[in-house]
Amino acid sequence: MMLSVNGIDLHVEQQGVGSPALVFLHYWGGSSRTWRHVIDRLTPDFRTVAIDQRGWGRSAAPAGRYALADMADDAQAVVAALDLERYILVGHSMGGKVAQLLASRRPRGLVGVALIAPAPPVPLGLPLAVREGMVRAYDTRESVVATVEQVLAPDGLDPDDLDAVVGDSLAGAAGAKEAWPLSTSQEDIVAALGLIEVPVFIVSGEHDRVDPPEVVERELLPRLAQAQMHVLPQVGHLLPYEAPDEIADMVRAFALSLTDPALTQRAPPSSDRSTRATRRP
Repeated sequence: MMLSVNGIDLHVEQQGVGSPALVFLHYWGGSSRTWRHVIDRLTPDFRTVAIDQRGWGRSAAPAGRYALADMADDAQAVVAALDLERYILVGHSMGGKVAQLLASRRPRGLVGVALIAPAPPVPLGLPLAVREGMVRAYDTRESVVATVEQVLAPDGLDPDDLDAVVGDSLAGAAGAKEAWPLSTSQEDIVAALGLIEVPVFIVSGEHDRVDPPEVVERELLPRLAQAQMHVLPQVGHLLPYEAPDEIADMVRAFALSLTDPALTQRAPPSSDRSTRATRRP
């Protein structure tokens, strides 16, 4: 469905029923369908809401306004439009950084945040020349495939999933493709993290070349008052595609822990993969 919020039309996929709802925010280059395998495993047990962020998927593409605050405003407006009384933000990569900023606003109804291979709150530590090169990464099928194989998912993707990644990457608006590497990724929201009051669950891929586990653990985990982190072995950055079973299991367990206090200290299961767990001191 399409929702008109903040002066633009956003495409939103909604399934299932239940509370808390799960609100999914995708990575730079993705869309709501990035989450389809995870969502398939979570419905009908949960109400799921997956947003095509501005400039991606079937959402409108404004000429500008691709800052973190703009995307956080969009997600917050979607939550309000759908009248979600209790919800969890589930953000991947860029969507994870958006989720961090939105959570820092302490919006009504937010009960937790799940960060999947999240971009850390500090500026992306790459030289300008490299970030300028990133703008061209999604120009052609060949460039997208090379980016996936060399950076995003070096352990490989299912052919159908690779086609979906290519399609989403190519469909992105020019403004959205440029904004993240050139400006949005450089935003520093470290100060905002101290305002987050809800529990946070972080998942990182052992072979992530975009936001490696050691970077996430160093830059994000110590700055969150209620956080735990798990590292999945033998996967890279595109965890919703590479490990949908594990991500769905972990998100489900996290959501249940927020509903049943008896589960709050139980580590989310990892299906058939082992994990390394880290808790904030």
